[in-house]
Amino acid sequence: MISYLSRRILWIIPVLFVVSVITFTLMHSVPGGPWDQEKRLPDAVQSRLNAEYGLDQPLHIQYITWASGFIQGDLGPSYRFQDRRVNDIVADGFGTTVQLGIMAFLLAVLVGIPLGIIAALGHNRWPDYASTSIAIIGIATPSFVLAILLIVFFSVQLGWFPTGGWKGPDSWVLPTIALAGFPIAVIARYTRASMLEVTRKDYIRTAHSKGLGRQSVVNRHMIRNALIPVVTILGPTLAFLVTGSFIIERIFNIPGMGQFYLNSIQTRDYSLLMAMTMIYAFAVAFLNVVVDVLYAYIDPRIRYS
Repeated sequence: MISYLSRRILWIIPVLFVVSVITFTLMHSVPGGPWDQEKRLPDAVQSRLNAEYGLDQPLHIQYITWASGFIQGDLGPSYRFQDRRVNDIVADGFGTTVQLGIMAFLLAVLVGIPLGIIAALGHNRWPDYASTSIAIIGIATPSFVLAILLIVFFSVQLGWFPTGGWKGPDSWVLPTIALAGFPIAVIARYTRASMLEVTRKDYIRTAHSKGLGRQSVVNRHMIRNALIPVVTILGPTLAFLVTGSFIIERIFNIPGMGQFYLNSIQTRDYSLLMAMTMIYAFAVAFLNVVVDVLYAYIDPRIRYS
């Protein structure tokens, strides 16, 4: 297991390298630059700024300079927020974004898996129809539409929760629900399909023939084996929730990394854009390794060597 983990973790390095090269190349290929504003700066001023930040160097020199700093933990200066380093911006918003993503992930798992189990156990009956309807609505409703509906109903009309911010538990509720809506539906659908497939296996019929009760068969055999394919999507789901909260953070005015990421794209803030992209790429790659490790704990037949 240790050697397997070491190899998988080392493979993250070339993945990040490829992501960084592609992102860096595409970023500088897009027309415009960090000094483009509504009022165009004089050419002399732009030349001075380019020389100060090294943007007048050849592209490969700029990449080597950025990569050298990145390896040492220096994410570079922000072109948009010239009085701040990218490290400071990431430090300020990282905790908030991770907190929102983890809360949405826990809500998606705690609601999605039971919803799928209920649908499978009540197959072709009203529990199945109700759970499936909820899942279809969740998949069909974009997160930003759900966020607006939650604000209109629970904040504007009922006044139960604030319309935005990140100042306490009451301001966490609506963003978490809005972000978790789609993953809840996806996890419920996967769980339902996996449970229905497991019910047709021979070992389930054997367990019933041995006289085991329905609840015992469900808990000891069906759920454990049905969760194996569900775990496959949990890693990417967590990565999506942690890295895909841009729109939700913007709607609820949450001071997380998502808002800075969107601003870096719009303003061509190269250093900030590269830092955000690399953090998100690492999160996706690392969480996929975690999912593979979880397989061995859920299914004892799986061994890594």
